[in-house]
Amino acid sequence: MIPLEEAVAHVLAGCHPLPPRTVPLAAAAGLVLAGDVVATEAVPPFANTAMDGYAVRAADTAGAPVVLPVVAEVAAGHPAARPLGPGEAVRIFTGAPLPEGADAVVPVERTERLEGGRAVRIEVEARPGDHVREAGEDLRPGDRLFGPGDELTPARVGVLASLGVGEVAAHPRPRVGVLSTGDELVEGPGPLRPGQIRDSNRPTLLALAARAGVEPVDLGHVPDDEEAITAAFRRGTAECDAVLSSGGVSMGDTDLVKVVLDRLGRMRWMQVAIRPAKPLAFGVVPAPDGREVPVFGLPGNPVSSMVSFALFARPGLRRMAGHRDDRLHLPRWRAVAAEPLPRRPDGKVHFVRVTVESDEDGRLRVRSAGGQGSHQLGAMARADGLAVLPDGEGAAAGDEVVVLLLGEPRAAGPGAAAAPAP
Repeated sequence: MIPLEEAVAHVLAGCHPLPPRTVPLAAAAGLVLAGDVVATEAVPPFANTAMDGYAVRAADTAGAPVVLPVVAEVAAGHPAARPLGPGEAVRIFTGAPLPEGADAVVPVERTERLEGGRAVRIEVEARPGDHVREAGEDLRPGDRLFGPGDELTPARVGVLASLGVGEVAAHPRPRVGVLSTGDELVEGPGPLRPGQIRDSNRPTLLALAARAGVEPVDLGHVPDDEEAITAAFRRGTAECDAVLSSGGVSMGDTDLVKVVLDRLGRMRWMQVAIRPAKPLAFGVVPAPDGREVPVFGLPGNPVSSMVSFALFARPGLRRMAGHRDDRLHLPRWRAVAAEPLPRRPDGKVHFVRVTVESDEDGRLRVRSAGGQGSHQLGAMARADGLAVLPDGEGAAAGDEVVVLLLGEPRAAGPGAAAAPAP
């Protein structure tokens, strides 16, 4: 067996960021930038009001309450026709440009409308800058906003839109083919014949790929036929940037997936010192256009396939998408075992399916999600995370453990501290 860290390093060494492309901003959400983005203009581009109210010269409100004539109204998108003179007020609405000469806004709640709107009573003294958004308050020309490896989140897309950016240089979302093999596999709700099982791995891996931010491609189910398996992998490597398969990664010499992949590419068949998901195959297969396409051979047991995806395929695929090293892996947090999490020494790191909840002090507490067999997908479906148990006797109730969160760390309370990734 080889250490987990060695297997991860081997996978990452074979996965490289896809060449960047110019992408319209409307299609760029979730992609990873390939270069710096610098502000070319001020945001906001002009001083404007943060409130509905009255634009004034702050000095004119000294000794409030005071009554001022209202000489105009200004709405968003419609600048004032003339500067504000001394002793005057302008009715102004949120987002409207501040009239020249004004230096403050008094909220409408602190005023009284008089003479049908021709005058206003200002009830408070204003200070220069009150409720005014200055030009460039958010962004200034020349500000470096984002750089290589930054994911275009919705807020970042909004920032670029506010600057008039129409397209960006970004790494494309990898197309990841997923296939399953085996005469025993069937799909759909029909009755099972003796020896048949329903294919759960392929739908699961397609969903995991989508959740990881890549584009899943369903390559279908392939029977145990060497020619059909060869055709499926050739199609996958021709159409996709990476290929995932499950099953057929044991050390047997007669497995057809192993026979085909050893002929098509440069594969390494590994036994990793973890449980579940000990068997793993990874390598590259040449595509017709000369690309070297990463191919992941994941274990066939459902839970093993999911754990193997989380530990190996997900970080490799996210590297292909251009993510920085610190954004490749699922988040790891410190937690407390709310009950014993036993195991036996066997030279492996165990990933125990657990539920995760936050206590009143904000600490994460974990409990077993149920059966820990690599075939028990129901317990995996109940799990919020994987408790990482080094070789030994496991964790006693009250022990600190590291938990690898599955998905968003929604259970993390304000007091939970992130644990450094091993």
